[in-house]
Amino acid sequence: MFLWRKRASPRWLAASEGELRQIAGNQLAVIETASGKTTIVEFADVDRRKLERVCGTFGGQIATLPPDWLRNFLRLSPGKAPKIGKRLKIVRTLAGLKASARALMIPAGAAFGTGEHVTTQMSLYLLGQISRTLEPGWSLIDLGTGTGILALAAKRLGAGKVSAIDLDPIAILTAKENARLNKTRHIEFRVADVRTVSPAEEFDAVSANLFSDLLIEILPRVARMLRDGGFAILSGILHNQERDLRRAVRGLPLRLLEIRRRGKWIALVALKTNLTTRKRARTLTVSGDFDPPASGRHGPPVRSCRPKNSPMPSSRLTRCASRARAGSSPG
Repeated sequence: MFLWRKRASPRWLAASEGELRQIAGNQLAVIETASGKTTIVEFADVDRRKLERVCGTFGGQIATLPPDWLRNFLRLSPGKAPKIGKRLKIVRTLAGLKASARALMIPAGAAFGTGEHVTTQMSLYLLGQISRTLEPGWSLIDLGTGTGILALAAKRLGAGKVSAIDLDPIAILTAKENARLNKTRHIEFRVADVRTVSPAEEFDAVSANLFSDLLIEILPRVARMLRDGGFAILSGILHNQERDLRRAVRGLPLRLLEIRRRGKWIALVALKTNLTTRKRARTLTVSGDFDPPASGRHGPPVRSCRPKNSPMPSSRLTRCASRARAGSSPG
């Protein structure tokens, strides 16, 4: 196994990330340093020649991973763990895991989604919000699971059946090891392509933290995976791709409930509802961290179920979702 790695500036990453993701897909790990001035970009592959082509185009270095690389990869290491609301805490050590019943341990060396990237943090926050509106034992399928962080968090938040999908066998091995470390059972981890996976049943929630082009491509499939009244959490969307995603939602039985924005990234929650109900409804619903974009720039503004720029209590999300299911305006 070989690892390509490059230290880069945010400007370089903004210009090159899309092209890199076309090559590496979900294997690409983007690790932001504490200062925010540089990032580390890396991905592993068994084909050294593939990495040499990447190195020739983008620079960087290639390292050979040792035979016990996976164990070393997941070795507990120091790192600042993010806080995700009051019901879920990401920790880096076994001591932290034992100290809190709400803790979820994701080693800092695990890449593919350790909770440090803002897209993962927003997904975790939104997962916590929708979990408050669902009955205990709710179900979730996580598309592009990476470390398994969203699937594991769903179990911590009361989910029953959880399925986690990733095309990369290395990611699935990593996710299984993280489940073992957290003593979390009854998650179905499966190597599969999110473009073609067709579950035999519908789910109460679908999470997908993927790059925008892939999200748009699989959005009709996501809608088919959801039960009526189920939630889709979509993340990994850049600001300048929001309009394309909104356009893709039109005509699908999905209704936007909340949009959150942090830096250049966007995450959203959509509710599955039938098209007749969707056409009767007068609004979408909730804005996220900042005001929605002005009309004419990235699509029409989103009317909020809450006062402008104030945090949205989970009870308000519950009311918004209930009204959307009924086809009424959030008011």
